[in-house]
Amino acid sequence: QVQLVESGGGLVQAGGSLRLSCAASGRTFSTSPMGWFRQAPGKERVFVAAINKIGGSSTLYSDSVKARFTISRDNAENRLYLQLNNLTPEDTAVYYCAASPWRYASTSIESYTSWGQGTQVTVSS
Repeated sequence: QVQLVESGGGLVQAGGSLRLSCAASGRTFSTSPMGWFRQAPGKERVFVAAINKIGGSSTLYSDSVKARFTISRDNAENRLYLQLNNLTPEDTAVYYCAASPWRYASTSIESYTSWGQGTQVTVSS
């Protein structure tokens, strides 16, 4: 099991940027596909981005964030990142990082078994 703690959220104006970070503890981070999900008020938690163990080009994105958000990881530092650019009010949500015990990253929420507590991102218009 890997323990996850997100940080980097905040209040930003539309068009602005944020960088979310997820600190992982435990020996399994470097062997775990990782993902970012978000949950807006009154809505279900949904997939945002995912990255395979090695990273690089092995990434997945939801259509709504593709070309605006970038997921990356630093296995030496046990950290997962999400760079959020050109933010809109529709990106307002609590953002969660998650770890998967499976071999490859997935867009399915059921594939992830370890979750952080979330970090709030609020985008004003």
